[in-house]
Amino acid sequence: MAMKTSSICSPRVRFLLLTPVLLVFTSCAALSTKPPVAQRIPHVRSIHDDVRVDDYYWLRERDNSDVIAYLEAENHYTKAVMKHTGKLQEKLYQEMKSRIKETDLTVPTKVDDYYYYTRTFEGKQYRVYCRKRGSLDAEEEVLLDVNRLAEGHKYFRVGVFRVSPDHKLLAYSADTTGAEKYTLHVKDLQTGALLPDEIPNTSYSVQWANDNRTVYYTVLDEAKRPYKVYRHILGTDVSEDQLVHHEKDQRYHVRVSKTRSRKYLLLNLGSQITSEVRYVDANQPQSVFEMIHPRQQGMEYRVEHHGDYFYIVTNDDAINFKLVKAPVTAPGKANWIEVIPHRETVKLDGVDAFKGHLAVYERDNGLRRLRIMDLPGTQEHYVEFPEPVYTFYAMGNYEFDTNILRFSYSSLITPRSVFDYDMGNRTRELKKQQEVLGGYDPSQYKSERILATASDGTSVPISMVYRKGMVRNGNSPTLLGGYGSYGASSDPWFSSNRLSLLDRGFICAIAHIRGGGEMGRPWYEAGKLLNKRNTFSDFIACAEHLISEGYTSSDRLAITGGSAGGLLMGAVTNMRPDLFKAIVAHVPFVDVINTMLDPSIPLTVIEFEEWGDPKNKTHYDYMMTYSPYDNVVAKDYPNVLITAGLNDPRVQYWEPTKWTAKLRALKTDDNRLLLKTNMGAGHGGASGRYDALKERAFDYAFILDVLEMEH
Repeated sequence: MAMKTSSICSPRVRFLLLTPVLLVFTSCAALSTKPPVAQRIPHVRSIHDDVRVDDYYWLRERDNSDVIAYLEAENHYTKAVMKHTGKLQEKLYQEMKSRIKETDLTVPTKVDDYYYYTRTFEGKQYRVYCRKRGSLDAEEEVLLDVNRLAEGHKYFRVGVFRVSPDHKLLAYSADTTGAEKYTLHVKDLQTGALLPDEIPNTSYSVQWANDNRTVYYTVLDEAKRPYKVYRHILGTDVSEDQLVHHEKDQRYHVRVSKTRSRKYLLLNLGSQITSEVRYVDANQPQSVFEMIHPRQQGMEYRVEHHGDYFYIVTNDDAINFKLVKAPVTAPGKANWIEVIPHRETVKLDGVDAFKGHLAVYERDNGLRRLRIMDLPGTQEHYVEFPEPVYTFYAMGNYEFDTNILRFSYSSLITPRSVFDYDMGNRTRELKKQQEVLGGYDPSQYKSERILATASDGTSVPISMVYRKGMVRNGNSPTLLGGYGSYGASSDPWFSSNRLSLLDRGFICAIAHIRGGGEMGRPWYEAGKLLNKRNTFSDFIACAEHLISEGYTSSDRLAITGGSAGGLLMGAVTNMRPDLFKAIVAHVPFVDVINTMLDPSIPLTVIEFEEWGDPKNKTHYDYMMTYSPYDNVVAKDYPNVLITAGLNDPRVQYWEPTKWTAKLRALKTDDNRLLLKTNMGAGHGGASGRYDALKERAFDYAFILDVLEMEH
């Protein structure tokens, strides 16, 4: 498949590209534990007078049997190299599984007269969706048993799960490959039968109108961008569905949501840095969506509804966002009234509107805060949290006429705890805390937040957890993780799996580097586009700080990151390979230039405003300074485990595959380099919960083995 750029190939190169690949790798059976070697077939790329040869471009050919054979050869090699850790992998898997209450249920969520929840059962990979009517003592009704749906599939994931307003119908979608391309189904909850209304190629966005027969859904274009919204009337042929919106600007994606008040359906259009929202009365689904404010480059806003007003979180002349309101009869920007002004040091993440209160989500000094305002706004207070390092998120708040806000709280030490908070009485009730079987005692662990100093003097937070008694003598094995992209925050949450490292003496740390959102929107802006290298230098500074302060040493330090965090892994590995002993890079975005030059690849055009557009020479030159694949050279590298998903739509499998091939050809050391491709999954890896645990056990076994830890 030719790349859609101004590439120039000589006749010789064109001949090579058209010649069948006959000897891609040497037989794995013959090699035993010797790595497969990908054949080098030059592909010349010329842009901005910069001519570069890509020897592994051919690995993009998904339908080429030799590509599949090469991936399988790499998997065979990885399995052979890791064979001696088989007992350790099984031990880790059993440890992690033993901490989980396998037969369990979530806290029921009240919606009208029903209580919705999910169950898990010992030995079953997937959850079961259930409900009870009237009270928690009522008879259980099974809505969807994902285990039955998944029968015969190596991969299965439910995308949307939307019950109709009258609770009689269920719209749900399913993906059986990991490609995040869902088929939408509608189930009659009274009879259990599936309706004939089956819609392929849908995305994550589905909403019911209040008439219980009109469904709005989004579909994907060839680049898997949600770009069209359709309106479907149950019982009619899908071919007759009315197109509500076609978003032709490839930077934008579309999503349909519904306000908690259930009064309005919202059509959300957004690029990486610009928003546009339209609305329609959910009781009049045949009406035309009206504009709140037309897209204005660089301005973002999100909409909530309460009574006569829309409440709008926006960065209009407010880099850390502010809250305004506008009458629903005239919601344009000219009528916006300030409710919470912009603050230089506090980022406004969002709001939830209830009949008598606003729940306001803020971020201050790297930590999430919960602010409750009564309506019309005469009183307010903050919800206190007991630990210095923690996180929380609102969950299951589907009802409007309630004083109860439900949120999940956790920290690096405290298991996930679900609370119902009474916004009027300012009291909270613990509904359930995640059970960690096997005698977990949080008092035996300590978490803290420290600061590293970046090369430009910026203070970068590090959250960490370890068993009490840790001595800062440089000998503690350490796993340092990071992400640092899209303004996403790597908040300190609890993982029972992590105990398998902590109980072996590990320090587990999170680097809150620029490019993320932990320290507000300016923190994100300082780690994107032409500031992207700050993300990598921040992470390196965090690693150096852990070493200089005696927490660990370079031969005891492992690092991990996935997707854009995999870009981080690739960049810092090239920049400072001496600093790390082991790298675990999950589905890493490492072939930056080639990907961003190809608009047919999902996310490329959307992310010009995140990484830059390499057709712009300034962006190209800057991206070339850090693109991991383009900066692999002949030198020593750490031990590296790389994962990929053959059906991954976000980071195409060939990026980690090409990176592995180039590293294998050029590296001058004898350290391990492993590529593990899931041949039946996508970006998130295995879909079953037990399979996911086995993948985590494999990762941990690699780290423990490389660091020569006692098993």
